[in-house]
Amino acid sequence: MDLNKIKNLLEKKIEELGFEPISINRKVEKGDVFLSIVIDRVAPIDMDTIVKVSGDLSSYLDEIDDSEEKYFLDVSSLGAEKPLKVEKLKEYVGRFVHIHVNNAINGLNIFEGDLVEVNEDSITLTYREKTRVKTVVILQSNIYKIRLAIKF
Repeated sequence: MDLNKIKNLLEKKIEELGFEPISINRKVEKGDVFLSIVIDRVAPIDMDTIVKVSGDLSSYLDEIDDSEEKYFLDVSSLGAEKPLKVEKLKEYVGRFVHIHVNNAINGLNIFEGDLVEVNEDSITLTYREKTRVKTVVILQSNIYKIRLAIKF
């Protein structure tokens, strides 16, 4: 398999399927060849979705890859707690997030809560502190890391 030859075609196919291609890599482990593809989208990606995309990409690879090399296709997502890009936060309003800030706010460096609003230079988050719901406005420039989180 010539990854350089098929990578652009795979990226276009992944986009046609409604996903963002994050990475496409060929690796050899213990003599086995793996084609690893990581996909993403704003909507959650469950196992049924991964199975469908794997099937679609497997069929497509049969069409575009004329090599006889045997390989394992490994399709995955960034996961339920995927990292987010600050410039794309508007797409995640209403979702539960985990945020590390550079400079403490009210003595806290870590917040977990619902992303309520995204403005040009700040975000608004509601979070629980014991039994109380609080709201905090965080400057986007103060965000060190932000990812989706699982609400318990």
